[in-house]
Amino acid sequence: MIYTTGSPGQQLWQVLPIGPTSFGDSPYQSFSAFAGNPYFIDLEQLCEDGLLQKEDCVPLADQADRAAIDYAKQYQYRYAILKKAYSRFDNPNEINRFRKAHNWVDDYALFMALKDSYNGLAWTQWPSAIRKRERHALEKARQELQSEVNFYVFLQLLFYTQWKKLAAYARAHNVKIIGDIPIYVALDSADAWVNPELFLLDEEDRPVLVAGCPPDAFTADGQLWGNPLYRWDLMQETGFQWWKERLSGAFELYDCLRIDHFRGFESYYAIPYGDKTARNGAWQKGPGKAFVDSIKEAFPDLPIIAEDLGYLTPEVRELLEYSGFPGMKILQFAFDAREKSDYIPFKYPKNCVVYTGTHDNDKIIEQLNEKIFSLEKKRVFVDITTFTHESLLILFAIFKEKYSEAEIICGYNNAKAYSSDKTDIESKWLSRGIGEVRSVLGYPGNLKPSQDNFKG
Repeated sequence: MIYTTGSPGQQLWQVLPIGPTSFGDSPYQSFSAFAGNPYFIDLEQLCEDGLLQKEDCVPLADQADRAAIDYAKQYQYRYAILKKAYSRFDNPNEINRFRKAHNWVDDYALFMALKDSYNGLAWTQWPSAIRKRERHALEKARQELQSEVNFYVFLQLLFYTQWKKLAAYARAHNVKIIGDIPIYVALDSADAWVNPELFLLDEEDRPVLVAGCPPDAFTADGQLWGNPLYRWDLMQETGFQWWKERLSGAFELYDCLRIDHFRGFESYYAIPYGDKTARNGAWQKGPGKAFVDSIKEAFPDLPIIAEDLGYLTPEVRELLEYSGFPGMKILQFAFDAREKSDYIPFKYPKNCVVYTGTHDNDKIIEQLNEKIFSLEKKRVFVDITTFTHESLLILFAIFKEKYSEAEIICGYNNAKAYSSDKTDIESKWLSRGIGEVRSVLGYPGNLKPSQDNFKG
């Protein structure tokens, strides 16, 4: 993956959240905001390290070539395999050093060991003493579950060791890794269990309000995410210490960081817990500039990307500009004819990061097939009023190999947008574009200009 990414000169690799996934296997619902997913631990590397034998890995031997991940099989076999590696590990000093360097790992490991002992029950359903983290109950659990706790610490040692080798390899090939931090954490997480006072929970540790998005033209009921909401007032009193620790931990793993749902720091949508839809939610004010100031003071030079997609108000735009963080633009959104688009390339501001798509979109080649390319007519229609010269080069490069015999027709979707006295400029631009596409790409197809109007 890294070699393929770095070879053509691409220098940034955006990854999804890499935390341990819970029910549903979504990377945005994790057991921890700090831990890594044991599913990513390379078993072949453990064989090379002498912690596993080839035959130990047989139950998962068919997983590498699958188009889709079989999470049920991973859950069924991987931990048993990793426990064999743990039984052969004989360097307790290394585990102790990892513990001292990562103050979150013992609580996380105890949380996971307790979940196993309660057959996977959410922590909100545990007995009151351990749910409330009473000292005697915690001490008893640590004694009784010592081996299981050490196993989960061992898994994080493996994950961090291997991930850092991966990141070093990426940097050696001029590829930087962009991490992804969801704004919210899961209710059933070590984060909520260890720090319940930082979340809007009642006396029985049930959420009062949960996160989501309001109804819109695409979802009549809105989106009900279900994550517990933060008590921003208490977080601000601590100087947003939990967030600082979270970001510090993330920058141990990544070169750059995308913060998901940035608009939630200006205002967030709060839905009564127990509702079946998001219809009854309401907007509430977030920490705003106080959060931005605190984070920038703690991390003045660290590269952060603000995910500013979705419903944006003038207040959100103002906060983004105040932060100085680059926002995001999605190339695929430029082709959505249902509304006027801010994602057309010539509208991009300088301080933004452009993605071809997100994890919610189809692959870019599939989008281009659907929106632009007609397989029946073997023809690509390109409205040059919506593309910069550089964007056209990218577009043609995508089609070069797969559709080498295609006819590329460049034209204007709305010729009236250009006054008649700009004909020379238009011709010069179009001629330069076609000439460079041919010379740079050696494009074998039939590339020709057209002044005819068409719908791209």
